Amino acid sequence: MKTRFKYVRIQGRELAVNTKYAKGIFSMCMKLIQDNVMEQEDAELYLEIDKWFSEILPYPPQCMRRENVVCFFKTENTEMMMKMIKPAMWLLDKYERPFFVVYTNTPGEIVYEDDYQVVVKAGFDPIYEEMQPSWTPEDKLKELEQTSD
Repeated sequence: MKTRFKYVRIQGRELAVNTKYAKGIFSMCMKLIQDNVMEQEDAELYLEIDKWFSEILPYPPQCMRRENVVCFFKTENTEMMMKMIKPAMWLLDKYERPFFVVYTNTPGEIVYEDDYQVVVKAGFDPIYEEMQPSWTPEDKLKELEQTSD
């Protein structure tokens, strides 16, 4: 299934203030360090992961300028990156921060691209709602009967 998709992003449920897009794994882990939630040994592990990515991946100019953008890994070149990011995913699990591994072919308007990643504009204001409780046709009939009384 994953090979059908061109891009992947690991993101949480919390929205970033600047992008209004789900926070990525790097900012989620860094926030745990900044808030003194992460134990020292775990923080050191994450900082080593972050250092590896900083040395391997080019730093997109849009990110340097703190533009309203979101990054996705290219799946064609992510085998090593996914291996290296797994401990960060483990840290999110350990500190009970839910996340999703999101695969897509349409990440948005690409404003930067290199061998490993794309950067897309995040200039939209999504509206997120909690899932509605499931219901059956019988439930709907009961609801209609109650409103007609």
